Amino acid sequence: MLDCKTILKDFISYIVAEKGLAKNTAVAYKTDILKFIDFTQRHNILIDNLQHHDITNFLWESKSRGLKPKSIYRLIESLRQFYKFMILEDLSINNPTRYLTVPKVPQNLPQMLTLDEVTNLLNSVSDENEMNIRNKAMLELLYATGLRVSELVNLRFCDINLQDCFVKVLGKGSKERLVPFGQKAKNFIEIYFSKRKPPLSVTDNIFISRLGKKISRVEFWRQLKNIVKNAGITKNTSPHTLRHSFATHLLSRGADIRFVQDMLGHSSISTTQIYTHLDKDKIREQHKLYHPRG
Repeated sequence: MLDCKTILKDFISYIVAEKGLAKNTAVAYKTDILKFIDFTQRHNILIDNLQHHDITNFLWESKSRGLKPKSIYRLIESLRQFYKFMILEDLSINNPTRYLTVPKVPQNLPQMLTLDEVTNLLNSVSDENEMNIRNKAMLELLYATGLRVSELVNLRFCDINLQDCFVKVLGKGSKERLVPFGQKAKNFIEIYFSKRKPPLSVTDNIFISRLGKKISRVEFWRQLKNIVKNAGITKNTSPHTLRHSFATHLLSRGADIRFVQDMLGHSSISTTQIYTHLDKDKIREQHKLYHPRG
């Protein structure tokens, strides 16, 4: 009888070390497979001897518990990767996931801010103290680069080149990329550096809390909520909203989608293409205004 816990541990090591999956993705896969192992144990099924109908029964059970299509989609992908690993390691000769069909996932357009709203947001932060200056520098850099919030808070002093206005980012799957930023972001970063206590050394995290430790994603989100409220913006705004706004504003002003893909760190251009649909109302308006039979 196979030791499920040992197999799961080896599987997680495999997807992180050999497949290069991000830590958060690995945690999600582990959660999915633990649920699956629990299902097999409750139904006295051996994981190396499952049939297609056993997998579909597990998925139906998960769906009946309220799991949404996006989560079902991830569950299927977790199972596929798990059984690929099982076969690779000669732990099973059977792949019960081979004929699984993936549910259609509704594609919700991301929330974004208009250019005026972004300007209002950035201008609403005062420069009264070090923490406000830090928040201003973080927001300016976030909007200037489209970084994920986890990438922003993990930036170190050695990752930023102020002379050439580039940041070196370690993104999902430990993939490294260079992202440029503009003069305004540079100005506020330099102001923050001049006020920051203690001064920076090469390996230090750039953005720190009042206690001198790296600012967390949660703390930055909390700060952003207060800034959004003070700016009078009623939209549900998160750090990711600025990432969406960054991409949309670039594309709507004529940026090449492949350059935007590169800056966002998307492995597939199809992920970036969602931002090309955000201006459909503007396109319709332009068509109506200028087409001879509009």
